[in-house]
Amino acid sequence: MAFAGTLNEADIKAALDGCAAADSFDHKKFFKACGLAGKTAEEVKKAFFIVDQDKSGFIEEEELKLFLQSFSASARALTDKETKAFLAAGDDDGDGKIGVDEFAAMVKS
Repeated sequence: MAFAGTLNEADIKAALDGCAAADSFDHKKFFKACGLAGKTAEEVKKAFFIVDQDKSGFIEEEELKLFLQSFSASARALTDKETKAFLAAGDDDGDGKIGVDEFAAMVKS
């Protein structure tokens, strides 16, 4: 698991179970439930680079769609509606992607 040693497996499972139904993902609830909201800035930064699968320095829409799968390979993909809402919540500068500082602000909000 990509987040082993950073997040508790039971917390990740509970967070994923909480958004198992389509269109039920809420990033604020998810970040709290999985424990990421309570982590240090450095740990949140590490989480960003796990989600940034293409290592571009940004999390783009396609990576957001697969966001839950960063926590568990068997997790569902986000719906288009969830993905667009997630991107809109994190993309402060309007460039269509989420940078590390934007991600950190979103996790801590």
